[in-house]
Amino acid sequence: MADRREVPGLRARDRALVAVGTAVLRLLRASLRIRFHGDRQVRDWERSGRRFILAFWHRHMLLMRYAYRGDRMTVLSSQSRDGELMVQVLRRLGIGTVRGSSTRGGVGGLRELIRAARNGSDLGITPDGPRGPARRVQPGVIAAAAMSGLPIVPVAMAATRFRVLSTWDRTLVPLPGAVVHVAYGEPLEVPRDGRPEEWSPRLEGALERTGDRAEREARSGAR
Repeated sequence: MADRREVPGLRARDRALVAVGTAVLRLLRASLRIRFHGDRQVRDWERSGRRFILAFWHRHMLLMRYAYRGDRMTVLSSQSRDGELMVQVLRRLGIGTVRGSSTRGGVGGLRELIRAARNGSDLGITPDGPRGPARRVQPGVIAAAAMSGLPIVPVAMAATRFRVLSTWDRTLVPLPGAVVHVAYGEPLEVPRDGRPEEWSPRLEGALERTGDRAEREARSGAR
């Protein structure tokens, strides 16, 4: 399981923010109904222990912890203060983390992700994080798939009631009582010599199609 220990030296104010943030996410989750679509493959892999990469746009990351039911996942977190707070929240929710980003520590972060995968962890990656451009796949996720041999599973979510934040990624926040629809796309198998310029557009297309399906399910009013 993920390491849930707090980093020594975290300030009291930050520890309080982490505790509040974790509690808010858990309370929000408890108020929601979640419906899954196209999840047979990923559920089979979770049960059998076959490892994979769960890929989702940064705007959908708020509740993505609950799109995963496996026993061990590692995600890449930025090296900023906000990234450190997110690390602590994720650890409390049972998700492991490594530090790095597309702007600072990216190579080291990718190396740590590959090490985690080789040690038996699934990976969670926001291909457009941590600062965008929004909904544009950066090379890291393709490199991680090629080097680890793990398939990429695109996933997206939509809600029947929600707010969109005025952040760079237009973060989606489901409102209490909403039905959240989580859709999974067909896995992408990137070969060891797969090039980002070839595979990034494929993943972008898969993520957009998966997002469209989630939104259709939410609009349909399916319960």
